[in-house]
Amino acid sequence: MRTLIRDVSVFDGERTIATADVVLDGDRIDSVGTDAGHPADVEVAGAGRTLLPGLIDAHTHVFDGSLAEALRYGVTTELDMFCLPQMLPRQRRLAAENDDVADFRSAGTLATAPGGHPTQLLAALAGTVLDGIDATAIDFVSDPAQAPAFVAARLAEGADYLKIVIDDGTVHGADLPVMTPEIAAALAAAAHDAGLRVIAHAITASEATIALDAGVDGLAHVWTDLAQDDPASQRLAERVRAQGVFVVTTLAYFEAITAQHLETADCARPGSSANAVGALRALRQAGVPLLAGTDATPFAPAHGAGMHRELHLLTEAGLSPQEALAAATSLPACHFGLTDRGRIAPGLRADLVLVEGDPTRDITATGSITDVWRRGVRQSR
Repeated sequence: MRTLIRDVSVFDGERTIATADVVLDGDRIDSVGTDAGHPADVEVAGAGRTLLPGLIDAHTHVFDGSLAEALRYGVTTELDMFCLPQMLPRQRRLAAENDDVADFRSAGTLATAPGGHPTQLLAALAGTVLDGIDATAIDFVSDPAQAPAFVAARLAEGADYLKIVIDDGTVHGADLPVMTPEIAAALAAAAHDAGLRVIAHAITASEATIALDAGVDGLAHVWTDLAQDDPASQRLAERVRAQGVFVVTTLAYFEAITAQHLETADCARPGSSANAVGALRALRQAGVPLLAGTDATPFAPAHGAGMHRELHLLTEAGLSPQEALAAATSLPACHFGLTDRGRIAPGLRADLVLVEGDPTRDITATGSITDVWRRGVRQSR
């Protein structure tokens, strides 16, 4: 089927085209510019609207229903950072066989210390979204010598990258076992030998430093324990840039846990959200690649809707709307090796979002969705 989106403003993942005709042919983008004159089976009015690449959430946790919810909000790809092994095969089949859910990539089972984060959260979820699922059935790493076998198990599981957790629980108001620097380095080396990228969950400056020492490719969060004007934050950001590491923003996540602390009168880390913004600004100033991610779960932030909140928070933190949109499209595609998406160009997947207005000037326009295509299939609205 050929679809013509006529007279539409296009943000192609990197730049804006004021007015264009975009033609889709099956699951691919055929042309961007002026209509080549070939007949289309479907014509969509684009005047007053903006066409975006399908949004990519660079940090989620997929459960049943997550991928359908994501697609409703224009998130056409989720980069899952830990999916329970009992859920992972059916989520992969769902995304591969159906076009009414978001596509996804996954780390599969994350690497953490015995009893380390997030096992305390999984225990709390027992009987809810984990009803009937053994949340303790995950691997742990307690010795550097176990790293090659752990990575081999992830490859057998179909992991697209490796996620390691370096978190002593402080930000969560807990005291948790934490992965040692030696184990983190061994896991990163084994993953790189196997051709996998390595992304580290680290949410304090010291944890991020351990991750950088280990040689990771990306950080799954900004750090949250340094005040906005702390010079140490800028120094750490400069090191992140110098090592060529990308950072997933997850401001919506830190906003959510700050709200939870206030609601429960748990003041262990009431400044998480403000400090996260400070770290983000330091990273942007240093020129670090920033990827929009939410840490979406079945709770808060929500799949799909959380990405629009993340984009809003990014612009509040100082990114331009165009920078925020790139952080949710071309940049995650680039840094996770998704060469077939994240931009609007001939030959790429027709994963697209059409919105009313101009989100390159007003980021809140991303929420005014009129159409979503996944692999060229127009979704029912």
